[in-house]
Amino acid sequence: MNIEDFREYCLSLGDVEEKLPFAKMPGGDTVLVFYVDGHTFCYCDLDGFRSVIVKCQTERIPELMENQGVCTPDSHFNSKYWIGINPYAVSDDLLKELTRNSYNIVKAKYTKKRK
Repeated sequence: MNIEDFREYCLSLGDVEEKLPFAKMPGGDTVLVFYVDGHTFCYCDLDGFRSVIVKCQTERIPELMENQGVCTPDSHFNSKYWIGINPYAVSDDLLKELTRNSYNIVKAKYTKKRK
């Protein structure tokens, strides 16, 4: 999957905004962030599309990390909840599934808070 297809997929999930919130920071203009209900569910690297960072259930992370280099804890985020994915090392279906999973986690959390 390339960055254009991935971006289109994220936007198709519904109620999604995209921003470049780190554009004023050195190198930050290459970090595209996707939001649902005003909260982040995915970060991706626009410069070469080398990584996608998504939220994940803590119990799934060890299973996903068994494939070394595919899913790793992300050092910039709380690695208890966030994983980094090399989009070229996983199938398009897995990348979409993990992205939708992240979207669903964030959407459910903030939908509950509004009620």
